[in-house]
Amino acid sequence: MSFKTIAVIILLLVYFWGLLLKIMQWRSAKNPIPLNVADVYDRETYKKWRAYNAEKSRLSILEGTVDSLAGLALILLNAYAAFAGLFSQTPFMQMFAVLLLSSLTFVFSLPFSYYDTMVIEEKYGFNRSSKKTFWMDQLKNFLISFILIMGIGALLMWIHKGLGDWLILVFAGAMTLLMLGISFLYPVFSRIFNKFTPLEEGELKDKLTGLLEKHGYRVRAIQIMDASRRSTKSNAYFTGFGKMKTIVLYDTLVNAMTPDEICAVFAHEMGHGLHKDTLKNQLLTFLQMLVLGVLAWLTLRSEAIFSDFGFEGVNYGFAIILIMSVEFALVAPLFGLLANAVSRRAEYRADAQAVEEGYAGALISGLKKLAKENFADLAPDPLLVKLEYSHPTLSQRIDAIEKNKKA
Repeated sequence: MSFKTIAVIILLLVYFWGLLLKIMQWRSAKNPIPLNVADVYDRETYKKWRAYNAEKSRLSILEGTVDSLAGLALILLNAYAAFAGLFSQTPFMQMFAVLLLSSLTFVFSLPFSYYDTMVIEEKYGFNRSSKKTFWMDQLKNFLISFILIMGIGALLMWIHKGLGDWLILVFAGAMTLLMLGISFLYPVFSRIFNKFTPLEEGELKDKLTGLLEKHGYRVRAIQIMDASRRSTKSNAYFTGFGKMKTIVLYDTLVNAMTPDEICAVFAHEMGHGLHKDTLKNQLLTFLQMLVLGVLAWLTLRSEAIFSDFGFEGVNYGFAIILIMSVEFALVAPLFGLLANAVSRRAEYRADAQAVEEGYAGALISGLKKLAKENFADLAPDPLLVKLEYSHPTLSQRIDAIEKNKKA
């Protein structure tokens, strides 16, 4: 059996696995809502959510099908090798050509992204993006993604040519550092898309600062992000390594929640820091990168793999496509299962921290507001939760908060 045949079989398996998960998500709308979250949606809003879930699921299935067909066509027709033939035969330019074509396939997703944002999200009252903002976001995303993938390709080529069989450990370590660097630079990337303003003096700022300083954290800044330019949906996060943190609040969150509810959300986030959840995630990231290193080593050892797809020798750009879209995609669900189980456990611990800080009631009401604002699925399939969810369901979290409150 040729490498190309194996790749096609794997791509089909990945597609049908994704299709199964999307169908499970779609069918979740028929599940009964648990009593402890029955007050999140009124009858009319719940009816609206079911229609929203159905439209989003149908679009996701259609988009996944088109993307998979496009990917299969490029593989079957040796399109990557043909496109690379239009460029200089140097290893770097051959890599550049393949990754450029791969990145340009995002055009297949553009109609779906546009329909999702400008039609579905608009129809249900979530979209605040103008057409100009939407298209500028697409352009920025393309440029950032292409620069990153080219950086990874250049890194892979340099390590393989310079270190040979040391590729596994060095590539895994370098990719882990890259992932950490991206996390560190996330606030910088965010400024490409959004504007940030300092939180004005007052009760909320005092409470957030006091909450973090109580546990030895120093607050670099508390900023409001203009998320309402694009959506009515809410979120919040804090960034920074070590004890120095920057708190970022979506303006939609500030407008929707009370100061105590916002503090409850950040008591939860602080819990992640106190329990070293970020460090544990970094260890999982390194394990994942180690597997990628092994796959890269195995892929680059055989020129026959590349000749099956029309190349005359090793192409580092196509190696990345094989590693990420074919080889790792086959084992990714197993990593997802492990990572999501670890993450859900960490979420329970972080919620318990908010309870310990005295914010149990505020956390429950805040989580319900977030669920309503973000149109969350209140009764997803239990199997889907285990396979795909990094957070417990809202009902599960409330049950655990109530138990911790009584303890």
